[in-house]
Amino acid sequence: MIHEVSGDITLTKAQAIAHGVAPDDHFDHDLALALREKWPVMVKDFRHYCRQCHPQPGELWEWGGVGGVRVFNLLTQTEHGHGGHPGPATEATVNHCLRRLRHELEKHAVKSLAIPKIGTGVGGLTWEHVKPLVEQHLGDLKIPIFVYTTYHKGQQAEETGA
Repeated sequence: MIHEVSGDITLTKAQAIAHGVAPDDHFDHDLALALREKWPVMVKDFRHYCRQCHPQPGELWEWGGVGGVRVFNLLTQTEHGHGGHPGPATEATVNHCLRRLRHELEKHAVKSLAIPKIGTGVGGLTWEHVKPLVEQHLGDLKIPIFVYTTYHKGQQAEETGA
């Protein structure tokens, strides 16, 4: 069940968060920056993972932290472009990442998920193109999927069923 909500995704009560990144991302923009500030060890672990595994766009890296927090880092964007900034997301990589995310959610029996309008910030895609992909891959899951459509720093969203 997909629920569109407004608020600060870092304050979610959902069991897991998913967000888009680029391979070797510095986590210095938008939601990635907020996650880096909240869980700096995740970024350290991601950098180590990237150095060891050389991930490609379309892949997924899962991180689990203290207190049971789970973050799915979806590699929706291409490797860093000009000036060290992440490259753009593509519909193909978002599609592949969402397919992988669904598999991981089912495999690990995740009870609820918070996700932003994936690929639309730094990634540069439009929500009109991405929303149908989210609905296709996650819409029929029997768990609450909270899509954060509007960011309000410090404001917890109403998440029924989290």
